[in-house]
Amino acid sequence: MLANSASARDAAHVLHGYVELGELQRRGVTVITRGKGIYVYDENGVPYIEGAAGMWCTAFGFGEQALIDAAIEQFHKLPYYHTVAYKSVNPAIDLAERLAALVPVTDARIYFCLSGSEANDFLVKMIRYYNNAIGRPRKKKIIARHGGYHGGTVMAASLTGLPANHALFDLPLPGVLHTGDPNYFRYALPGETREDFVDRLVGDLERLILAEGAETIAGFIAEPVPGAGGVIIPPDGYYAKVQAVLSKYDILFLDDEVINGFHRTGALWGCQTMGIAPDTMSMAKGLTSAYQPLAAIALSRDIYDGLETGSKSLGFFGHGTTYSGHPVGCAVALKVLDLLKERDIAGHVARVSQTFARRLEAFRDHPLVGDVRYTGLVGAVEFVKSKTPLAFFERPGAFGQLVRERAEEGYRLICRLLPNSDACAFSPPLIITETEVDEMFDRFGKALDDVTAAWSKDD
Repeated sequence: MLANSASARDAAHVLHGYVELGELQRRGVTVITRGKGIYVYDENGVPYIEGAAGMWCTAFGFGEQALIDAAIEQFHKLPYYHTVAYKSVNPAIDLAERLAALVPVTDARIYFCLSGSEANDFLVKMIRYYNNAIGRPRKKKIIARHGGYHGGTVMAASLTGLPANHALFDLPLPGVLHTGDPNYFRYALPGETREDFVDRLVGDLERLILAEGAETIAGFIAEPVPGAGGVIIPPDGYYAKVQAVLSKYDILFLDDEVINGFHRTGALWGCQTMGIAPDTMSMAKGLTSAYQPLAAIALSRDIYDGLETGSKSLGFFGHGTTYSGHPVGCAVALKVLDLLKERDIAGHVARVSQTFARRLEAFRDHPLVGDVRYTGLVGAVEFVKSKTPLAFFERPGAFGQLVRERAEEGYRLICRLLPNSDACAFSPPLIITETEVDEMFDRFGKALDDVTAAWSKDD
């Protein structure tokens, strides 16, 4: 790092997440200064394909003028006001009305916040309030899954099922439980069919519920397609059997759509792609294409009625945040909903995802690729040390890190490393074209070939 460069100043003053802090001090960061379409540019003007849409979120890519104009227009009208107590703003009203009509949640009520982490954190808080209000004070525990990701706040990180997100933070909090990861490739027993794998996981879930006491379990939270845990496509029948168990014991399905929503998985919602009937939904990322920080929670009418019952008993609903329903964020989200329809993003994703799937499938025959997974415009390539017999790398993420770094440094492609499964993930802006998909995977293939050649020599 050059002294007083942007990278050096960053190292001196910015605390980064999901990085080895000492390494960051030594090597510095890539400073991104602008973006256009599916590309971002560093401080030297070098363009990169943003194959991860930032953090799974810039659905309309970079520099979408309609979203910029929507923000500027709202800045001129009303740059800020709150929705606390007996005040509101038109963009929040309009957005809540439109989201309520789109979500598969009965007579939904919408609460706005700023991030997926906040949404999941506040959701658990509201579920506790709800159960207390309707006379079920013991029904508080939340079951999440190993490998799932639900955010960075204290509760959301507790729900997250990744050990590195718990270590040294004294997490998870009491009342958070974890059950099996539906990653058939990695966790199926020798000779176990997909159906048997599903039955084992669902059986484990039911045994956990019975061991803890169904009267103490409030909800089960899941991303329909887990993202950071490996872009996992649960086997057919998994969610139907999970929901049957949840229904049997009166346990809510809390649907985390933060990555999955707004056509990332093909359908508008990941729960629709995977055949889930949720009781609540958490949304963020694609809601504004990340042009403004905004998230939303959709609650069923039954849950809302419980909140109202509690509020009447106390004379007060003791929750609120300064930026809930921020007018600029809501204005941008309203324009996102317009663009999804006007530009037929559903149809575009259906078409482009065919090329996306074909190019991912082509990596399946690579000697160090154990699995490829995808739906819509999200996918992953998982690496293994050996296919026959199946053997994983001793240090999870080591090989994948080399591929990710070579792709970025050698071929100007940004993809996500998923160390929990030694995989590289792709979730490009939804506006990507077939030609750009080909270019993205051409670059990735070259990076993989380079690392494989060097690995073979060293191995």
